[in-house]
Amino acid sequence: MEEVRVFCPATIANISCGFDVLGLALDSVGDEMVVRKTIKKGVFITKIDGQNLPLQTEKNAAGVAGLALLEKSNYPGGFEIEIYKKIKPGSGIGSSAASSAGAVWAMDYLLGHPFTKTELVTFAMEGERLASEVAHADNVAPALFGDFTLVRSYTPLDIVPIKAPEELYATIIHPQIEVKTSDSRKILKTTLSMETAIKQWGNVGGLIAGLLQNDYELIGRSLEDHIVEPIRSILIPGFDKVKKASLEAGALGAGISGSGPSIFALCRGRDNAENVARTMKEVYVNIGVEHDIHVSKINHEGVRLV
Repeated sequence: MEEVRVFCPATIANISCGFDVLGLALDSVGDEMVVRKTIKKGVFITKIDGQNLPLQTEKNAAGVAGLALLEKSNYPGGFEIEIYKKIKPGSGIGSSAASSAGAVWAMDYLLGHPFTKTELVTFAMEGERLASEVAHADNVAPALFGDFTLVRSYTPLDIVPIKAPEELYATIIHPQIEVKTSDSRKILKTTLSMETAIKQWGNVGGLIAGLLQNDYELIGRSLEDHIVEPIRSILIPGFDKVKKASLEAGALGAGISGSGPSIFALCRGRDNAENVARTMKEVYVNIGVEHDIHVSKINHEGVRLV
């Protein structure tokens, strides 16, 4: 096969309590990419549709991630990439991660799968380094593995896939402002109290236990962030109102998606997720904030052929 077209899922990172280590893949929101082999050595971005992003390989997350893979492969040729961008950059649902993960997954597929998924994560992280100045894996890991993922360790990289309960849905609302990941990282505190750390560890453990046990109430109780949300939420218009309304409408829990400005809620069942979506929308309509909204099952595959 010389060419593939792939779906590259949007992702929610941090999941409230798991800053830089937890993420999940969405099923109904994502980009598409066409990747083809070329005789000429290198990675070439030939088309970007939907967003105004750089075609220069070294300035594009997909290009940088692709170069990282190509450098480690024995392939004498190169690749051309077309990107059909449906995830807005700066939205907080893994725009750069979708590009990075989609590029390396497709290249690996065309080469006959010489790399493991964890190795693909390391290549995709270079795209994240370009986008946010930090090579984090909490978006690219679920984009490649599907479901939830835990980054147990960065050195060495150790990714733990966690299957999502079948009835779990995500509702995401994106106010039409952009929050750059690099900027939102700069406002975070670099120290915290032991008391705060213990609360956060408990919630991370509780969330993972809830996922493994299909315990939706435990999942909801664990969606608390004592470290990042109190700081980043000030950058998001109406955050407290949206979160409060979501919980009152029956969401298991709600928080900031990635670095924001998107707000996510996890829900049990599509009907509940749709009801939460209507409630979120009503809040933003009332305060006059333009927005997009998505309701999605959890994606079990990650990047896939289309």
